[in-house]
Amino acid sequence: MAAPQARPNAKEPRAAFTRAPADERRLDLIAACARILAKRGAHGSSVREICAEAGVSPGLLRHYFAGIDDLVAATYRHTGHQVQAALEAAVAAAPHTPKARLLAYLTASFAPPIADADLLATWLSFWSLTRTDPMIARLHGEIYAENRAALEALLAAYAPGRDLRLTAIALTALVDGLWLELSLGDAPFSPDDATALAEQWLEALVS
Repeated sequence: MAAPQARPNAKEPRAAFTRAPADERRLDLIAACARILAKRGAHGSSVREICAEAGVSPGLLRHYFAGIDDLVAATYRHTGHQVQAALEAAVAAAPHTPKARLLAYLTASFAPPIADADLLATWLSFWSLTRTDPMIARLHGEIYAENRAALEALLAAYAPGRDLRLTAIALTALVDGLWLELSLGDAPFSPDDATALAEQWLEALVS
């Protein structure tokens, strides 16, 4: 969204704070935190910026969160749930065969809303905190464990009776690499190319 034009010789307007239901306001803070993390990075974000982005007063943040660390953790959890929901929606929309459902899960990362530059920027902020913030590190482990568990369940339906733990780890890493390049933009391959590669890897790993 384009920034509003500054008015010559006018004082900068104060942020307009709005009233909203508690759950909505909490989600507004989470969404604002994600946007500021994408713009500023984990170490460049502040309570004031996040609250201004959300349209609430800085003092209100502590009504919903213990502090900015708690808000960042809630934002990571919420973002992880959104990504998982997008993956599950792709599986639900796929033909009801084990291979189609599995490929839908693997390739949903190659298109919006997951293949998105702003989501990548927010996600990189979370990753940067995993070595210094124990709460974020724990959430990182939980989110990736949930994603791998979902992938393992789809793999088990596709190739029953096999230990596919390492296959799920390998496919997750391969898909993440393609997702990263597509989200950065100007990737030397298309989403269709990425889909074809994912299918080739699946067939090579589960043969």
